[in-house]
Amino acid sequence: MEAFRRVEAKALPLNRADVDTDQIIPAKYLKLVERTGFGRFLFDSWRKDESFVLNDPRYADAKVLIAGPNFGCGSSREHAPWALEDYGFKAIIAPSFADIFRNNCAKIGLVLVQLRPDEVDILMKRAEEHPESQVIVDLESQSVTPAGESWSMHFDIDPFVKHCILNGLDDISLTLQHESDITTFEAKRPEFLPVVG
Repeated sequence: MEAFRRVEAKALPLNRADVDTDQIIPAKYLKLVERTGFGRFLFDSWRKDESFVLNDPRYADAKVLIAGPNFGCGSSREHAPWALEDYGFKAIIAPSFADIFRNNCAKIGLVLVQLRPDEVDILMKRAEEHPESQVIVDLESQSVTPAGESWSMHFDIDPFVKHCILNGLDDISLTLQHESDITTFEAKRPEFLPVVG
């Protein structure tokens, strides 16, 4: 996965609570074999409404999504984070996230920023009133700063998840960090035992 340290970009305000994974990516699109290409189906049902915020050209290049509480609830489909990432989002800010969704995002390096509801409200209102404004999400300092402002908001993140995202380490990359130890172990195994090819 791609390493992430910081993004400064427009924020798309999705002022809705309890956005579930079926709304993020409907089940009828889960047939693709690859992990790419899901972005075009993001919020498919809602995008049929011309007034839906994702259809607003002022937010076309947004890389940060601001949402209401309990974002990513519902089924455990990993396609939801894939669709958000494939669309171009690098970070999602909300008051709370569903646990399985949080874990699925961590595995692909999509940064989830949990802030207090009043802090999310400030950012949401700013993005709604000033679509051209930008927000800075800095993973190293664990801060969110409205661009041009001198104040920021702190967020917590699991230290291991932070380490993995900062260094672009998915499950396979983590395992390959021990490749020499694995090779040494395999070389010492008796011939009658199976080996990793």
